[in-house]
Amino acid sequence: MTSRHDVRKAVIPAAGLGTRFLPATKAVPKEMLPIVDVPTIQLVIDEAVRAGITDVVVINGRGKHAIEDHFDHAYELEHTLRERGNRELADEMTKISSLVRLISVRQKQPLGLGHAVLCAREAVGDEAFAVLLGDDLIDNDDDPGIAQLIRVHEETGAAAISIMEVPAGKEHMYGIVAGERDAHGRMRIREMIEKPKPGTAPSRWAIVGRYVLPSAVWPHLAATKPGAGGEIQLTDALRELAGSGAGMYGVVVNGTRHDAGDKLGYLRANLAYALKRPGLREGVLELCREMLATPGKPS
Repeated sequence: MTSRHDVRKAVIPAAGLGTRFLPATKAVPKEMLPIVDVPTIQLVIDEAVRAGITDVVVINGRGKHAIEDHFDHAYELEHTLRERGNRELADEMTKISSLVRLISVRQKQPLGLGHAVLCAREAVGDEAFAVLLGDDLIDNDDDPGIAQLIRVHEETGAAAISIMEVPAGKEHMYGIVAGERDAHGRMRIREMIEKPKPGTAPSRWAIVGRYVLPSAVWPHLAATKPGAGGEIQLTDALRELAGSGAGMYGVVVNGTRHDAGDKLGYLRANLAYALKRPGLREGVLELCREMLATPGKPS
């Protein structure tokens, strides 16, 4: 399902080093690691496109040229596939290069998520925009996760961010928000903190991977000083934005979330997407049954 909205631009920060997936990410951007046979970032961009996004600003770092190459035309590959009679696969490759208008911006220093988003300021301009984290997947074929946040922004005029409830004791791993629910079940956010110390979190509601932000966020990002981890945190700028009277809502997005930036989450995402494929489902289930019946010896 494709929707058309006023929010036309999205930012995808993709300049991280991907250290959790070394050595695989020594020469391959973590955003290009496949979910079955589709790069993770392609699934994220597909979500944005289905929500009506036309321009995607990818915040790149050194050695990330593979992302730009993937969304460019590969004439030799497409021509060879057609020559061999594989027109369907050739058309699929051509479609990838036509998905969206891709704008690449270099983040020259790894100064944090807030700084990465700020790098997109000139490309985005003075309009509301979406932010999608490249290792966060929201699986919903009918209603893209970012489209749900765009609707909240359009209805309220406020920023909208995706939230989920995390297990007790895990709050220190996330940006945490607190507030009151409105009649629609949305949280009007009054408090937020990035990676609170254990036992100090104001709630168990964590920010996860999707944002729709007004242009009013830019001055707050520009003024944000390094915070948790010595980095410029997006959460710190959002706290200032929420406190400025602009308003901010936390939304539990309808869909299955996969944390593809975590090894177990990445494996889970591969299994989940494979099980959705009619041509793979039975084979995957049989493989799982075989592995459970004959577990490997501990190393």
